[in-house]
Amino acid sequence: MNQPVDQASNQKKADEIRQNVRDSYAQVAEASNEGSSCGTDTSCCGVSDDAAINTLVSTRLGYSEDDLDTVPEGADMGLGCGNPRAIASIQPGETILDLGSGGGFDCFLAAAETGETGQVIGIDMTPTMISKARNNAEKGQYNQVEFRLGEIEHMPVANDTVDVIISNCVINLSPDKKQVFNEAFRVLKPGGRLAISDVVASTELPDEIRDDLALYSGCMAGASQISELRSILQNNGFEKINISPKDESKDFIKDWAPGRGVEDYVLSATIEAVKPGGDCGGGSCC
Repeated sequence: MNQPVDQASNQKKADEIRQNVRDSYAQVAEASNEGSSCGTDTSCCGVSDDAAINTLVSTRLGYSEDDLDTVPEGADMGLGCGNPRAIASIQPGETILDLGSGGGFDCFLAAAETGETGQVIGIDMTPTMISKARNNAEKGQYNQVEFRLGEIEHMPVANDTVDVIISNCVINLSPDKKQVFNEAFRVLKPGGRLAISDVVASTELPDEIRDDLALYSGCMAGASQISELRSILQNNGFEKINISPKDESKDFIKDWAPGRGVEDYVLSATIEAVKPGGDCGGGSCC
C-alpha cells in the first residue's frame, strides 16, 4: 500500500536535488561569463575572478599548465576533483563521451588526443553551461566536439557508439547512480571503458551532511561508498573494475566546506571499468 507513496516521495526528492544542482551550476556558468566568483561557500566550484586562482585549483587536481594553456579562455573554471583524462588512455580516432561537461574543458583536452578523426561529445543538463561550452568550441575551432543538453541518467547518445566515457566530479551529483551506470553500459561499445574522477564516501555520511542540499550540489552529500559503487558496476555488467581513493584529495576537499569536517567522510577517487566483449584499448584498466 505504501509503495506508490514511497516512489512518489523518492521521485520528488530526486527532482528537488536535480533542480538544485542545475540552479547551482547555472550560477557557476553565469559567474564565469561575468568574470566573477561563483558566490557559493559549499561547493567544488573553483570559479574566481582571478585566473591565477583557477590555474592553482586545476593544477592541484592534476592538470598541467600546458593543459590550461591549450583550451579556450573560460573553458577551465577550476571545477572537479581530479583529471580523468590521465587514466583514459585516449587513442586517435576514438569517440569520447564526457558526462557533465561544463564549459568543455575536458572535452577540448580529449579532442587533442582523439584528433580530427575522432569525436568528442559533452553532455550537461544546464543550458547555460551548454551555451558556454558551444561558444568555447567555436572560439577554439573544435570541429570534432559537440555538446548535447541532457541528463546523465538519460543520455542523448545511441547504443554501442562510445569508446571511452570520462567524467569529473559529476556522477556523485546524480540521485540515481544505478541509472547513470546503466546508461553508460548501454552507450559504450563492447570493450569500451570508463575513466572517471569522482567523490566517494569512505564511511557512512551523517544525516546533517547527507540532507544538506548545498553540500549535495557541492559534490559532497551525494557521494556513494566504494562498496556500493563496485556493486552497481558489477550488477550492470562491467568488468575489470578498479576504484582507487586518493587520500591526498582531502587537503582540497576540506576547502569546499570549511569547518564542516566533510574531509572525514569523503575523498576523490578514480573509477575504471570495461564493458566486456572487445579490446579495452590499452588503458590502465586492462
